[in-house]
Amino acid sequence: MGHLLLASSIHVGGFKFTGSFTTLDLIAAATNSLNGALLARRPDHYKQFTAVGIILMALLGGLGGGITRDILVGQIPSALTNPAYITLSLLFGFIGYHLAYGKGQLFREGIFQFVTSFSLVMYAIVGVQKGVGVGLPILACLLLGIVGPTAGRYYIDITCRVSAKQFIQGEWFVGAALLTAAAWIVVDWITDNTWWAFGIAFPIGFTFRVLALYRGWEEPLATEPRGVIVHGEGRPLLGRKLHNKSQRELKDLGLTVEADTPAEPQPQGG
Repeated sequence: MGHLLLASSIHVGGFKFTGSFTTLDLIAAATNSLNGALLARRPDHYKQFTAVGIILMALLGGLGGGITRDILVGQIPSALTNPAYITLSLLFGFIGYHLAYGKGQLFREGIFQFVTSFSLVMYAIVGVQKGVGVGLPILACLLLGIVGPTAGRYYIDITCRVSAKQFIQGEWFVGAALLTAAAWIVVDWITDNTWWAFGIAFPIGFTFRVLALYRGWEEPLATEPRGVIVHGEGRPLLGRKLHNKSQRELKDLGLTVEADTPAEPQPQGG
């Protein structure tokens, strides 16, 4: 009897695509899954992953942020109750897997950055709306607006043994999410209309992120004591050269050119 009851409780689940910002959340999950598959095949992240590994990375990217966000507010993650999340994430993961490289085997960086900007802003809006919906204070809502769009990237980065993007210099990755969340809160407070808030916050966040990528706007690095450089092994290297930049620092930044190695003489034919 117990086995019969267990079998009768197993069900496919109800696919849901609308209501309570579900549509926006699904769009964010799908685009982040596409990003995850692209990122896993990016040269600086790829670690000889299998095809299955790439799809799992897509699921990490697409579902990781939303699951983390829902757990923080004490809810069963939507990705576990609505099969549409996993289905769309798998579909867009396959798309990203095949889209990563174009002719000439060049990684499609432009597509990756554009779609990343789109999903970053989408997830930020859904995150802050979730916080407001459950009655959290403003700072907690802003935190959800950051965690939702960035947690998936964190999981992929650490899986690929790459420094997490949240903590290194970049084109205002976290800043764009925070700006979007703050804009949503302000407009929602003024208008008391979530769709007005979305319609204004999305272009603000997306435009800022794309401009930061296009113009090369980056967060300032942490200040260092003058004359001290901490290099790869964690030991201080005293003294700066070449206008306050050491050769080691320039090399780490990719600003030096390696000297060409003289070609070995070819043996002459007898």
